[in-house]
Amino acid sequence: MGGKMLAPRRATLVAALSAVLALGVPGSVTAAGADSGAGGSAGSHSADVYVTPSGDDHAQGTARHPVRSLQRARDLARVRSAGHDGDLTVHLASGTYRTTEPLVLDARDSGRGGHRIIWQGTGSTVISGGKKVQGWKPVHGRPGLYSAPAPQGLTDTRQLYVDGVRAQRTRGEVPVGLTATASGYTTTVDTIAHWRHPSDAEFVYSSGEELWNVERNGLGQWTEPRCRIAAAKGTTLTMAQPCWDNSNKRVEFPDIPGRTVSMVGPGHLTNDAKASYIENAYELLDQPGEWYLDRTAHTVYYLPRKGEDIRHADVEAAAAEKLVDGRGTAAAPVHDVAFRGVQFSYATWLTPSKPEGFSEIQAGYTITGANGWATQGLCGFVKGGTCPFASWTPMPGNVSFTYGTRIEFSDDDFTHLGAAGLQLGTGTSDSRVRGNTFTDISGNGLEIGGVDGSTPADHVEVTDNHLYALPREFHGSVGILNGYTQHNTIAHNQLDHLGYSAISMGWGGWPDKVGSPATPNASHDNAVSDNLIFDYMQMFDDGGGIYTQGLTGTSLADGEKVTGNVIHDQWGLGKSVYTDNGCTYETVEGNVLYGASYANVASRHTDYRDQLGNNDPTLVKDNWWEEGTADGDNKGLVTTGNHIMAAPSDAPAAIVAAAGIEPAYRDVLSRTAGAVSVPEAPSRVGTSTAGADALYAIFNPVFADGGSPVLSYTAHALRPDGTEAARQTVSAADYKRLAYIRIGGLPAGGGPFTVTVTAANAHGSSAPSLASAPLVPTAVTVLPDAPTGPKLRTEATAATLAWTPPKNMGDAKLTGYRLTVSDGRTIEVTGRDAMVGQPSGKGMFRVIGGLKPGTGYTVTVASVTAAGVGPAATVTATTSAG
Repeated sequence: MGGKMLAPRRATLVAALSAVLALGVPGSVTAAGADSGAGGSAGSHSADVYVTPSGDDHAQGTARHPVRSLQRARDLARVRSAGHDGDLTVHLASGTYRTTEPLVLDARDSGRGGHRIIWQGTGSTVISGGKKVQGWKPVHGRPGLYSAPAPQGLTDTRQLYVDGVRAQRTRGEVPVGLTATASGYTTTVDTIAHWRHPSDAEFVYSSGEELWNVERNGLGQWTEPRCRIAAAKGTTLTMAQPCWDNSNKRVEFPDIPGRTVSMVGPGHLTNDAKASYIENAYELLDQPGEWYLDRTAHTVYYLPRKGEDIRHADVEAAAAEKLVDGRGTAAAPVHDVAFRGVQFSYATWLTPSKPEGFSEIQAGYTITGANGWATQGLCGFVKGGTCPFASWTPMPGNVSFTYGTRIEFSDDDFTHLGAAGLQLGTGTSDSRVRGNTFTDISGNGLEIGGVDGSTPADHVEVTDNHLYALPREFHGSVGILNGYTQHNTIAHNQLDHLGYSAISMGWGGWPDKVGSPATPNASHDNAVSDNLIFDYMQMFDDGGGIYTQGLTGTSLADGEKVTGNVIHDQWGLGKSVYTDNGCTYETVEGNVLYGASYANVASRHTDYRDQLGNNDPTLVKDNWWEEGTADGDNKGLVTTGNHIMAAPSDAPAAIVAAAGIEPAYRDVLSRTAGAVSVPEAPSRVGTSTAGADALYAIFNPVFADGGSPVLSYTAHALRPDGTEAARQTVSAADYKRLAYIRIGGLPAGGGPFTVTVTAANAHGSSAPSLASAPLVPTAVTVLPDAPTGPKLRTEATAATLAWTPPKNMGDAKLTGYRLTVSDGRTIEVTGRDAMVGQPSGKGMFRVIGGLKPGTGYTVTVASVTAAGVGPAATVTATTSAG
């Protein structure tokens, strides 16, 4: 079998799907009946096709004589459906269907006369693009390391799985100093030139907010571009083209310093283009769970995790890049096709390993092609710019359809995948994605439509799906990506444990950064409703639970509706509902929003479609939130009827109960992928002095927990020789509350120290994170200034205190704030937002509950660092009468 399959479905879910799927479900048909007539089983249609991994493609495709391959089953279904009046089912028996080429479907593979062709799995049916890796033996001279011959036909891959658990491609710190050049780098020593295969190695530029000794190396806080080394000779590294130029030569406006014509991020890799870390070299193979494919020697290397017996494990190398490829056209769409009860797994995506690389813009879109940096998507702003503006290259789906009508995916599992999971692209219409899981995917979970001006996707319903623990490789990807579309509904899904934004809607709004209107597009009448989103933006910044940009319609009547969602516990710097550049005609109504960094709804942008100076028309109404913005009409931005919530229990029970997976589909929450394993390592570790003998460590928590919740984190302070000087463990709950670990007892005058962090669950501890930059602890004595601009936004029994961090933090980094209330309370404010807000100058807010109506209150706020509590700012206000 192809690795661990997801837990079998319960019969209740199958029954629910039969009852309520909008497209309908045919009568139950089993794969095990006696032959009847032309080959059907008792109670089945005679035209049905039967498939099993042990079948024979020379057989008739009956229940007693099933075929083996998906392609043969397709061809039989194509012939039989022509003369068949009714739904035709392709019965996929339990087991793994290995494929090196995708199952290609076109108009000939469509249902006839309003009926469907249904590819029906059992819940234990796997369509796999993987190849088994067998014959593992210990590597002489490398204790603990094993090798095996690469499977026949495997020339490259980016993913390896051991018993259904994703292994980490070798990675480590860049072992040399780097100075950027026009074509790559010069290095301080020639170490990399002596590696086995330097041109296999890939530089990763991990972005993020500059704070706590963490460097920003990418193309914006939301990106993680990747470029391969082309050649290493002596101390000269030549980087692969066009990735290098596409990431470093992006066109900038001559009269706006630093502003690119793409208007998305900087024009070149920041921090002098230094890589954050390096992947895919044999010389970096030093941590349990890491692997490397030596393509020249045709050998796979793996360093097993504790408790793994690699000689008897099911090891799968992802080989195929497509599993299912629906190739409709505008003139001949593929239509009336359903996939039910199927697991799609073990597919890869090799473009990032090629000279093209991964020159990211946002949400998995990249700049591609020779000289792509000079023209791609720059319509109207540069000579020869391709149109429409912002039409960059999307990440492909391992399962995809274009020009598909009445396409259905239900009760399926998208897991162990190397690109986007499912792509319903240009021209998709009247289609359904319901009751599926999306997890352990390298990039975006689900992609809908495109942004290239082609036929928009329309009337696509995405409901009752669980998307979690992604992205695993291209960390700027999102859960659901919806481009230029019409009449789409994204409702009753649960999205949790995500590295960046959960749902991304629209595109092309960036021109408002230079006073131009957003890109015209066909979008209208899209709805995002009743979703449950939490623990998102766990790795990157500048995103949201629901992120939208660009024109969403022609008026508030047909613009995007964001209603009834419950969104909480964001980690990165961003907003619950983020209405970004050019976001016009959006309604944000009746949501429950809390636990965001510095805003629940970001909504004010100038409307540049005319010269009137108004804001993009937006309605923010009847939400339950923490930011407490007063009612008003700010030049078209209408805020009305919102309520301050001091605790989640303040929110209406009906909104909370309705959000997320509907009862009939909640079985998707219990389906798990692979074996339980240790967590992924934490990321983006930074440090700050906490005194002469201590450091504070900050890092991004784990969002891929191995199927078992993270219980604790341990920070390890390392001497220059790599030995451990001290460690400190805190519970995961305490780290979530504080967002830092204090490591004390360091030797005075020692260091500089680097810090690594491990995460632990019930199964064990993760590999250590990549190390922080080195830092010497120093004594701190200078207190921070007082915060600025305090405001108290009041209701009857609660108030939101808003303030701006002080510009002068003294000689230490901020770790929190202390609030005092005139009723005698002291409130300690900690958390990720307290620390990321200071260097970026973002505002802070906290709700104070338990107040009395019609009562005056005085509140103070002071900054806290390792030096102590600074002076306070004071504000006074009176609660409403109630």
